[in-house]
Amino acid sequence: MKVFDNTTKKIFLASWVWINQQEVTKTHPQPLQNPTSPGGWDLFQPLRRWLDSIKISDRQFAHRLCQLIPAQCPFERDINLFGKTLFHIPPLCKLNPLYEEVVSLRFRAMCYLADECGEDVTQYC
Repeated sequence: MKVFDNTTKKIFLASWVWINQQEVTKTHPQPLQNPTSPGGWDLFQPLRRWLDSIKISDRQFAHRLCQLIPAQCPFERDINLFGKTLFHIPPLCKLNPLYEEVVSLRFRAMCYLADECGEDVTQYC
């Protein structure tokens, strides 16, 4: 007698799920709530719109943005003592409520320099 013969039948039967077609047609999907604003009002929304609406059309402005906005979080560190790592400080930049918009602005500046100006942007990576 093989163990495989007994277990595969049980697994096979347990994996079947029957869906009633009437229940599927009655359900309506609910729109998702915005996770950043549980109360329905986001304090940073005007600032987010302003950052997203910034148009990059100047080479010097794009260079300045790429220099000012770091590519990696500058707060992430390993604290070492006598060659042993005591603890690790995680990247804290993602705690910034405008992190996605600032990173997007830097990305748009790099794309402008690469696509429109034809410059090499590897110095900012």
